[in-house]
Amino acid sequence: MNDLLKRITFNPEQCGGRPCIRGMRIRVSDILDLYSSGLSSDEILKEMPDLEGDDLKAALIYASRTLDHPVIAA
Repeated sequence: MNDLLKRITFNPEQCGGRPCIRGMRIRVSDILDLYSSGLSSDEILKEMPDLEGDDLKAALIYASRTLDHPVIAA
């Protein structure tokens, strides 16, 4: 899982320093927006052919860890 997170990069001179995928100008938030719009992983990869499946996984892992939400047991 940590290898996937290496795909998330930060550059203060690119996209305002926001987390991006592999140094490209594709932000983690862009991927999350596409998912929240109802696109599937396959559809996102078709829309953004520079991305790879592991980039999508990395974005989701990064977002999950960034939220640092508690787990509530039922």
